[in-house]
Amino acid sequence: MSYSEQTNEWIEKRKQYIVRGVSNGNLAIAKEAKGATVTDLDGEQWIDFASAIGVLNVGHSHPKVVAAVKEQAEKFLLPGFNVIMYDSYIRLAEKLSEITPGHHEKQVILLNSGAEAVENAVKIARKYTKKQAVVAFTNGYHGRTNLTMGLTSKVKPYKYEFGPFAPEIYKAPYPYMYRKPKGLSDEAYIDYMIEQFHDFFISTVAADTVACVIMEPIQGEGGFIVPPKRFVQAVAKFCKDHDIIFIADEIQTGFARTGTTFAIEQFDVVPDLMTVSKSLAAGLPLSGVIGRKEVMEAANPGELGGTYAGNPVACEVALAVIDILHEEKLCEKAQALGERIKKHLYGYAEKYSFVGEIRGLGAMVAVEIVDEQKAPNKEATATIAQYANANGLLLLTAGVKSNVIRFLAPLVITDEELEKGLAILDRAFEEAAK
Repeated sequence: MSYSEQTNEWIEKRKQYIVRGVSNGNLAIAKEAKGATVTDLDGEQWIDFASAIGVLNVGHSHPKVVAAVKEQAEKFLLPGFNVIMYDSYIRLAEKLSEITPGHHEKQVILLNSGAEAVENAVKIARKYTKKQAVVAFTNGYHGRTNLTMGLTSKVKPYKYEFGPFAPEIYKAPYPYMYRKPKGLSDEAYIDYMIEQFHDFFISTVAADTVACVIMEPIQGEGGFIVPPKRFVQAVAKFCKDHDIIFIADEIQTGFARTGTTFAIEQFDVVPDLMTVSKSLAAGLPLSGVIGRKEVMEAANPGELGGTYAGNPVACEVALAVIDILHEEKLCEKAQALGERIKKHLYGYAEKYSFVGEIRGLGAMVAVEIVDEQKAPNKEATATIAQYANANGLLLLTAGVKSNVIRFLAPLVITDEELEKGLAILDRAFEEAAK
């Protein structure tokens, strides 16, 4: 698409001063945003199906979020919780302990980013168990720091030429129902994957050396892959039986995105530790680890923390977000939104041979784009995303083979915004069919 002279000037400055390593799916310059609509410097509007990669479940600039920022900013910005305490950190820790799964006693540490939360969850698990090995899963994604790159599966663009990575990290097999071997029933495949998981601790790493297993309840960057409930329960049971800390990475799935406050609830599993971030603070940097008190308190004073960790403005926003989740019934909205998007995608499946599996929980929905032989179709996926991002729709791809279109629209999206976005999506799929 063509941009104004003003926008082009910013694009040129971006090229001059910002590293190439930071990617941009869209070159417009945002001016303001409300709900699920972003307006750029040229006055063009963009329907947001990306939510800053799953950050804006309550939408852009929710009035209660803006009010919380203003009220706290007038008081103080950061005295440093490890220098002098403030009550919003404590109130948020209490609230997170209440709303996360399990009735056991819990403790919380607040941090800045999702990757930082994962790093600290691993530190805590190692400190408590006195063991070093960490097990993640194939196709998983946990961040861009050195440790979390090691946990992440996709090599390009996340890991290529950035090693060596932290040691004692192992990748266990993860079920992918759409890609199961032909002729194998769903139940037989699940049995096989559970057996493979158990065998992994014989052939790859001994269970008695493993501090923790970390799992996304739905794999995000991996392509919104939903594991079978029985597999997740088998992993959790194995961890319990072998004194391994089970960590649920809810960074992209949390805070009503999947139709429950946390995705792990839908698997009837209570994790030992949980990592949260993204939609926790509606766009402000904030993350956390919530877990069993006896595990969390293993670290001594000074062993955990960070200068900006648990910023009071972000804490106040997070408290507002949790109120919004309940007041505006966002779990119910997520279920309804997801059903509408899936119904629309099923219409594509009747028209286009490149539409593969449509999957997800709640409003965390994806469609896999394939060729006639069901092989990943990266080219058609790119065409859809590029058309959308050039014509008024912010849209993301995913998948280890870059052949998944994912949907992360704000849960507060209006019917008008949704229909406008889906109309652009219609044209994007038509473009890919040419």
